[in-house]
Amino acid sequence: MRLAEYTDYTLRVLMYCAANTDRLITIAEIAEAHGLSKNHLMKIVSDLARQGLVETTRGRGGGIRLIKPPSKIRIGDVVRASETDFRLVECFDPDTNTCSISASCRTKGLFGRALAAYFRELDSATLEDMVAPPPRRGAVIPIRAARAAAPAAKSSRART
Repeated sequence: MRLAEYTDYTLRVLMYCAANTDRLITIAEIAEAHGLSKNHLMKIVSDLARQGLVETTRGRGGGIRLIKPPSKIRIGDVVRASETDFRLVECFDPDTNTCSISASCRTKGLFGRALAAYFRELDSATLEDMVAPPPRRGAVIPIRAARAAAPAAKSSRART
């Protein structure tokens, strides 16, 4: 699955705002930071305002800011609102499905479960998770995580 550029840019706008919650952010600032078109970002910001994720202030000294705390904005919700089509295979849309093997095919079920798993993962992350600083090098890893990673590390060494 691939995200549309629109969704990618939407996430970039939100992440930039989440990383700068102490001030208003301008579209020009985001456009320059990411090398994106201001006109394209204006449409994205308008959609985000309509969704209740950002507020906009016009005029001199204006800009945008998050309305909700980053910890309350789920990435899955942002992706659902930004993407236009989640039909992974033709049979996902009963109105346009012309597949001759739909009655006996298991593809729809497999890809349906994969899409559900995709959104479970995205729903488990918030905007705050996306802008949190990465763990510092040499940071202590919780014992449970270290134990879970150990078998994977052993099996990859055994294959080499």
